[in-house]
Order: sequence, then C-alpha cells, then structure tokens
Amino acid sequence: MKLAGKKVIVLGERDGVQGTALSECVKAAGGEVVLTVNQCFV
Repeated sequence: MKLAGKKVIVLGERDGVQGTALSECVKAAGGEVVLTVNQCFV
C-alpha cells in the first residue's frame, strides 16, 4: 500500500494488534501518523 504523503489515524486494539505496531508499519510505508490510539473492543 502506498501511503507516501498521506496522514493516518491508527486505531489499535489492546488485546489484538497494538496501535504502536500499526504506526510503525504506516511509517515504513511512507505515511505520517497523526494519532495513535489503543482501545479495548469487547
């Protein structure tokens, strides 16, 4: 996925994939993370 030049909001799950891990993937793809949040979806 090409995210170069895109601003991204990351929603992670506490018991699943963490927002910090998703943020690193977005940065590696060239995107800019503007907000990272971890939630508990039950």
